[in-house]
Amino acid sequence: MNRYSSLGLTLKKTAKLSSIIAGLLAVTLIGCSQAQPPEAKVEPSKPAQSTLVSAKQNSQTLENLQKAYNGESNAHVMYLAFADQATKEGYQDIANLFKTVARAEEIHRDNHALVIKAMGATPENNITTPQVNSTADNIDKAMGGNLSSAIKGESYERDSMYPEFIEQAKADNNSAALQTFEYALAAETQHADLFAQAKANLDSRKEASRSYYVCTISGETFDRQPEADVCPSNPNGESLEQTI
Repeated sequence: MNRYSSLGLTLKKTAKLSSIIAGLLAVTLIGCSQAQPPEAKVEPSKPAQSTLVSAKQNSQTLENLQKAYNGESNAHVMYLAFADQATKEGYQDIANLFKTVARAEEIHRDNHALVIKAMGATPENNITTPQVNSTADNIDKAMGGNLSSAIKGESYERDSMYPEFIEQAKADNNSAALQTFEYALAAETQHADLFAQAKANLDSRKEASRSYYVCTISGETFDRQPEADVCPSNPNGESLEQTI
């Protein structure tokens, strides 16, 4: 089992990287509804911005950030639609899981946007209307099956996309991009595990018997309350959010 395979894993955060991402996140993150495409209404702090503006605006890491931003934007909208369908079918616990993962993807989306803006670029996304089928099929989609090119699924992000983006960020010496990608990778690993558990026990997941939690900085996701020091510190408020 590698270090990303545990549901309750926590990133080993260095003081340097944590201070950079905390600086970038010293803003109010703006949420979005299903009917309104997400927008990154953010302003990076001046110290963090001065650290990053020297990065090449045509770098591969910036391109990767834009891809990740677009993917997380679409995933946020998709999971909210999946939550509505699960509610209609009577799978309230699954609906709550989808809502929680949507919240995590929102956090990742805004983290990526902060770094993009700090590099002097504008976050760009193309929101597509998600195809919603049965809840069982939607769980399969969430795990990586039969998705549009905008959203590859949790398994792809865990196994391919974010590991590749992390290596490129290291090569480009972009510590802020590295941090936001590592935060996302940890959470996507958890999401893949949570969806696998839901798929294996779908018939028993109609009653809303679980509470879900999200780290407000990293988007790490839990189906039970984690230890107090699991989440990175949030300079603007609570580090852990109970979504359901």
